[in-house]
Formats: sequence, C-alpha cells, structure tokens
Amino acid sequence: MTTPNLPQSTHDAPLRLRTLGNSGLFVSELCLGTMTFGGGDDMWGLIGQLQQEQADELMKTALEAGINFIDTANVYGGGASERIVGQSLKNLDVRREDVLLATKVLGPMGEGPNARGASRGHIMSECKASLRRLQTDYIDLYQIHGFDPATPIEETLEALNTLVHHGHVRYVGLSNWAAWQVMKAVGITRARRLCPILSLQAYYTLVGRDLEREVIPMLESENIGLMVWSPLAGGYLSGKYEG
Repeated sequence: MTTPNLPQSTHDAPLRLRTLGNSGLFVSELCLGTMTFGGGDDMWGLIGQLQQEQADELMKTALEAGINFIDTANVYGGGASERIVGQSLKNLDVRREDVLLATKVLGPMGEGPNARGASRGHIMSECKASLRRLQTDYIDLYQIHGFDPATPIEETLEALNTLVHHGHVRYVGLSNWAAWQVMKAVGITRARRLCPILSLQAYYTLVGRDLEREVIPMLESENIGLMVWSPLAGGYLSGKYEG
C-alpha cells in the first residue's frame, strides 16, 4: 500500500503512516508490541518482566518517536500487559484519540474448557475484561490470537460483529491463521455482511519467510493489512547472539 499525503506531525520528525488494510485507519509503520510487559514467575517472565515504571519510559519513547499503534493481548502476563498499557497512557496523560490500541483473545485466561478459545462466550467476556484492564471504552483493533478448530468460524465472526455494533471494538483482525483459514473467514464475512477482516498478524522475518508463499499474496489480493510479529526473530537478528 502507498502512503498518502498527510498533515505535518506534531513531532520533530514527520510520521510515517499507513492505512491498515482496506480502511481509513492510519497507523504508524512501526507498532509497539508489549509482550514483554508484566511477566512474573511464569512463562511470560522468561519473555520479559517490564513493570510499570519501565513500561512508561518505553511507551514515552515510542510515542515521542511518532508511534501511535500499540499492540498487546489478554494472555500477556496473564492480563498484566493490558493493565500496564492502560495505566501507562494515564500516567503519560495521553489522549485516547491519539493512540490506537490493539489486543487479542484466544488463549487461556482461567481454569476450565470455556475460559479459552474463540467461542462467542469467551470473546464477549474477555473483551469486557480487556476494556477494564486497558481503562478504555473501546478497542481499535480486536484480533483472534490463533485458529480455534473447536469453534465454528461463523460463531467467532458473528461475535466480533456484535462487538463492533455495540461500539466496544472499532475493527477486527486475525493472528497466526493460515491462508485458507483467512480466506474462509473473508468469504463468511462477505456472505453474511459482517464487519470485514482488516488485518492479519503473523510471524515474518528475514530468517522466517514462509509467509511469502501463500499468505502475503493472499493478503495483497484481498487488501488485508499485515502486522508482523518478531521481525528480529526473537533477537536473533539483533546481533546479540554469537555462533
């Protein structure tokens, strides 16, 4: 997608913005991922343990650099990442309309078979929980964090459509779906006139380019935005590892 002419940034350097997918939503080319926020003694602690003060400093740096797009998920730190992000925006006195918040749902958030997945019940309850943790009344981009083979895609997409119509969610996206799964979802949204799939978030890096075979051509064909996670391959491309 090409970058249209935009008003001058209020920052020292001009913002580099893109429209996300087939929408009028302008997002910075760089998105701040917050998977390292709030980890404790669990698996998330092995990924990152940034707490509020450190996260505030990182958020401040990102916003001053022109990033307006922040991505998190309900499972990061068991909800801690969302809480830290929401509190950070308050601490930094950031106007809600100046940032775009993206979060995700799918992973386990409690005990029992219904405390996970992409069922209508789990999506609806977890969206409300994410809104509380983020201290906001709407989510700009709500993403399904993976494919749930136990739940009909129709059920998932109908639930997302309900959230959009209720005003809790502005746009919807997917994450870690195969090309055929995305196309099936696209077909269902068109046939049932549901809110469209705006974006796909997926692993893509110089050392992991499988996306180029089927997924990226499909996204270009359907005008669906691509959000990349782990572009440095977990730090492998940063130069901090030897051998």
